[in-house]
Amino acid sequence: MLTVGDMDRPCGRHVRFRDLIEAGETWRRVRVPNLPQQAGTVEALQRLARDVLDPAIDEFGPIEITYGFASQELTKHVPGRIDPSLDQHAGHELRRDGRPICRRLGAAADFRFPGVCSGSLAAWVAAKVPFDRLYFYGTDRPIHVSVGPGESRAVVSMSPAPSGRRVPQVRSSQWLADRYASG
Repeated sequence: MLTVGDMDRPCGRHVRFRDLIEAGETWRRVRVPNLPQQAGTVEALQRLARDVLDPAIDEFGPIEITYGFASQELTKHVPGRIDPSLDQHAGHELRRDGRPICRRLGAAADFRFPGVCSGSLAAWVAAKVPFDRLYFYGTDRPIHVSVGPGESRAVVSMSPAPSGRRVPQVRSSQWLADRYASG
C-alpha cells in the first residue's frame, strides 16, 4: 500500500508516484483520494515507469502523463467511454467482492511528449519496450500503454467511425512502423 507520504518517492528514474497518481484533468478537477491499496499495483506502477516511461523520457524528453492510476473513486468521475475492467488503469486493485477490477492486472498510463507525433511515439514504443497493450488514438492524442502479466504486445488503433465514435482495430507493430517510424 502507498501512503500520502510516499507520493514523492521515485517510481522510476524520471517519475514519482505522484506523477502517475495525480495525473490528468479529472484528478485535477475532483481531487478525490486516489492511492493504490494493493502492493501489486505499486509494483506494477514501478514496472511501468522502469520499462516504458523511463526509456521513453530518455528518448523524447519531458513527458506529459494525461491519465495514470485510477482508483474506483476517481473512475466514477471520468467522463466518456472507459472500461476499467479492461484498461489496466486500476492496476491490481480489488472490487468489494475481492475480485480484481481489471483481470489483466498490471498498470497503464496515457501520455504524450510535446512536439512529438504520437504515431512516431507509438511506433517507437512498439519497437523498443515491453508492453501488454498499446492503444493509438491518432497522431495528436496521447497513447495508452500498459504492462501486465500477459505481455500480449497488442496494438489497437482506435479509429473514428463516421458516427464519430472510436472503433478498435487490432493492428501489428509493423502497421505502426510502416506509417510512423522515423528514419
